[in-house]
Amino acid sequence: MAVMLTFVLAGPVRRLRQWGIPEVFGAALVLVTLLGGIGLLVSVLARPAVEWSARAPTDLKQLMESVDRLRSTIPLLAPPPAPAAPVSRVGPVPPVDPIKEKLTTESVNFTRAIVAQLGSFVIQAAATLILLYFLLISERWMITRTVETIPRPRARGMLLASIRDAQREIGQFLATMTMINVGLGVFTALVLALVDMPNPPLWGTIAAVLNYIPYLGPLLTMLMLLMAGILTFNTFGAMVAPAFAFVLVNLVESNLVTPFVVGRRLQLSQVAVFLSVLFWGWLWGIVGALLAVPIVLGLRTFCKRRKRYRLLCAFLNGDDEEQPTLRTLLRERTRRNTWLTRRTAPSNRQ
Repeated sequence: MAVMLTFVLAGPVRRLRQWGIPEVFGAALVLVTLLGGIGLLVSVLARPAVEWSARAPTDLKQLMESVDRLRSTIPLLAPPPAPAAPVSRVGPVPPVDPIKEKLTTESVNFTRAIVAQLGSFVIQAAATLILLYFLLISERWMITRTVETIPRPRARGMLLASIRDAQREIGQFLATMTMINVGLGVFTALVLALVDMPNPPLWGTIAAVLNYIPYLGPLLTMLMLLMAGILTFNTFGAMVAPAFAFVLVNLVESNLVTPFVVGRRLQLSQVAVFLSVLFWGWLWGIVGALLAVPIVLGLRTFCKRRKRYRLLCAFLNGDDEEQPTLRTLLRERTRRNTWLTRRTAPSNRQ
């Protein structure tokens, strides 16, 4: 995460250096601005988040009751019926509901895991910020020393151009996605306000943040909104309305807005993005899923500069143009083979 943020924030630090501010102070100014924006956002959303967390014990009971009501309408998932008569002198023995017991056990384990990981998250966040600061103040020094170790001037130019292209494309992609996600969060909050969902700004912010994770982020947001709708409303239509409204907004964003705003230059293969999210998410968790697309962008930038990796670059690129048919490709291959045969025919006779 620190390396990825260095690619994004190195540009402002270089701009401040051009204005006469050294890297030591420029990096500190950039980090303070970043942390100030995050702190302001957290302070605005802290109150509704605390309200939701305070309602958690009650909501768990309401969730089980709502799940029972929904399961009663589905024959295969209906809870076991109560016994018609007592089976012992002590009294009727309640039937065992495996789904309800599973929900209770998993909710307790989930809360325990969150509390256990909180301290580790704080330490890792502090270490990431410290490493990010050192990378920002030494970015020019590391690039200079790396370029100096390459003997050929052409290779030096290619390396420096690859680094700058990767920084520019990753920074442009993240800036574009930030604008798109802010718009998605605003529209999500407005739509959720129309369906009377409590705390629309909180859910809009959650949708905007999770949308940085391709495919998995919107799915998590939909599931969270479905659970919140079950906890908040009593009728089936009102329960699924928040999740359904977010799905509509996300469909418009992912199929119309993002392809139009991102442009062909930053388009990537959907298969490459999905596989990258799966692999890095499996390896590094949430952070890996966030870094999946920037890693693919950096890999594509590297492959563009190497002829031996042009085929891999072609698979990483996203292209909406109409593809030629296989018959056309076979004809072009036949023509090329005929031309090569004519060129090599005199030498074969000799």
